[in-house]
Amino acid sequence: MKNSNSKLVKGNNHNALIFNGILWCCSFILLLFIFSEDSNPKKIDFIYTSSFLATIIIPVLFNLYILIPFFLKRERYLLFVMLFIITIIVFTQINIWFFSYIIDYIFPDYYFISYHSNTKLITIFSIFLVSTTLIKLSEDWFYFNRTENQQLKAENQYIQNQLSSLRSQINPHFLFNSLNVIYALALENKKETTKAIVQLSDILRYVIYDSNTERVSLKNEIILLNNYIEFQKFRHRVSDKIKFTCEISDENYQIYPMLLLPLIENSFKHGIKGDIENTFINLNITLNNNEFIFFIENNYTENLLNTTKEYSGLGIENIQKNLKIVYPNQHILKITKNDTKFMVSLKLFTNEN
Repeated sequence: MKNSNSKLVKGNNHNALIFNGILWCCSFILLLFIFSEDSNPKKIDFIYTSSFLATIIIPVLFNLYILIPFFLKRERYLLFVMLFIITIIVFTQINIWFFSYIIDYIFPDYYFISYHSNTKLITIFSIFLVSTTLIKLSEDWFYFNRTENQQLKAENQYIQNQLSSLRSQINPHFLFNSLNVIYALALENKKETTKAIVQLSDILRYVIYDSNTERVSLKNEIILLNNYIEFQKFRHRVSDKIKFTCEISDENYQIYPMLLLPLIENSFKHGIKGDIENTFINLNITLNNNEFIFFIENNYTENLLNTTKEYSGLGIENIQKNLKIVYPNQHILKITKNDTKFMVSLKLFTNEN
């Protein structure tokens, strides 16, 4: 909002020469038609109209380039109205003086008088100033509306790029490592080979195709997480230390796709890793009255984290950035740790369809 106000104050950078050229050409034709006694204006009609218009140009320009930008657009409305009225009164009087005392010196071969009463002059000046004010504000509105639409498109594109990044959060090495796992299972003629291939294909199909939407059902997201966890068990061989529980009141609850997978991937990548003892992952998802809670914890080793700084870096940072886009002011992401555990808790307050 602050940004918008500053733009309003600065104006729309319109071409003043073109704007005023069109404005005063149209005004001259209009006044010439009004002031001429017949359909064929004479030379004196052109002189009178030009002279009359000269007394209007100054207050109009004063209003357009002083009063509007420095008072009206800065929301100093009372002062604007007062100065607006004073401008009309002062320049109406200048018009009378001009035609009473000055114009005869400029055009000595012609005799001019002020043909209009004070009331009529005030009306003419008021119409000009009000109408040109409305024209200028309309021009500004079209400019800012176009500019805002362009900014919204740019921001929307940026958001879409950010969200696309969220949907591709599976580690690039995941596919390579997964193929190695399947290759090793195949070499050993393990019966799990077929199951591993099916699970990997289900994961990739979901990531590539099914997640290409604004929201998915929680049921489908849990299926993805189950497939991912089951496949990871082939790699780490610690299935007895991986626990995944769900307490879901509505499987059709809508959630942003691929929102949770990066957190689980981090736990596998940095928790259950290598030959570290006492490795584990505990994962729990609950949904009650549209309050969604995701909780995951894994083993924590200080030395391990010192050698893998991105553990609480890029992965978590990307999640935080994307949550601000997808669930602005509707989430709480809490990250805690102690001597043996690293814990992440995510709470979503509303269900946006």
